Amino acid sequence: MKKNTKKTLIITVAVLAIALLIGMRCFTVVPTGYTGIVTTFGKVEDITLDAGFQMKSPVQSVVLMDNREQKTPFTTEAFSSDIQQVNIVGSINYAINKATAMTLYKEVGTNYFATLVMPRLLENTKATFSKFTAENLVAERENLSVTIREKMIEELEKYGIRVISVSIENIDFTDSFTDAVEAKQVAAQKKLQAEIEQEQATMETRQAAERQRITAEAEAAVKKIDADAAAYATKVQAEAEAEANKQISASLTQGLIEWTQARKWNGQLPVYMNSDGGVTLPILNLAGESAADTGETVSE
Repeated sequence: MKKNTKKTLIITVAVLAIALLIGMRCFTVVPTGYTGIVTTFGKVEDITLDAGFQMKSPVQSVVLMDNREQKTPFTTEAFSSDIQQVNIVGSINYAINKATAMTLYKEVGTNYFATLVMPRLLENTKATFSKFTAENLVAERENLSVTIREKMIEELEKYGIRVISVSIENIDFTDSFTDAVEAKQVAAQKKLQAEIEQEQATMETRQAAERQRITAEAEAAVKKIDADAAAYATKVQAEAEAEANKQISASLTQGLIEWTQARKWNGQLPVYMNSDGGVTLPILNLAGESAADTGETVSE
């Protein structure tokens, strides 16, 4: 009796354990941000499980697919259009669409990044870098990122992989190229400095010539002003003298002339020599007629 009781207890415990195990396999928990892919003996079912507590068949398994945005860094080497090698450090941000997660798992599997994303990322990065010269790569970094992202979107959209962004974080050139670029920049700076100095010298020469021109024009203007003033003064003086002479001429009379001559006479008579050696003196006519007027002379 005791043996039967013990055997029954063992069987009961075993059944309960089996039932508990089966019961535990009838449900699963899908974390937030994941999609559950249901498989039956490895076959992918046409259903997906959302986040939370979910029921399933005991013979089914659930594969979790991460739907959250993910960021993965990458490094690679590429060549520019002028055959310069560059080392590239970047990253890609991506996420898988919840609605197509089942198809992605069915066709590619959980290792889709290594299978799909990374090979295309490296290929598109190399192809994009080959379109630019080495000198333009740094300046075109943003354009490089946008171009690579557009290529990735075009190729991965059909797999349900959403490319959010591609970032080119660092571009490193070989030492020889870096030295060559530095030497070129130094030469360019020297050339620019020489051009600036030449332009400065030319400007100073032009300014000196302009100052000389202005000075010469000023001096010429001053001389012209002086000449015009002198000519005007001469003209004014001549006009004044002419006006004075006109006034004098208008005021002259025969009596005034004779009176002036008489005032200036020193009392000596002029002496004239005759042809025979005699001396002739004029005879004054105090009445108003001189000897010259009467034709009379006094001889000695």
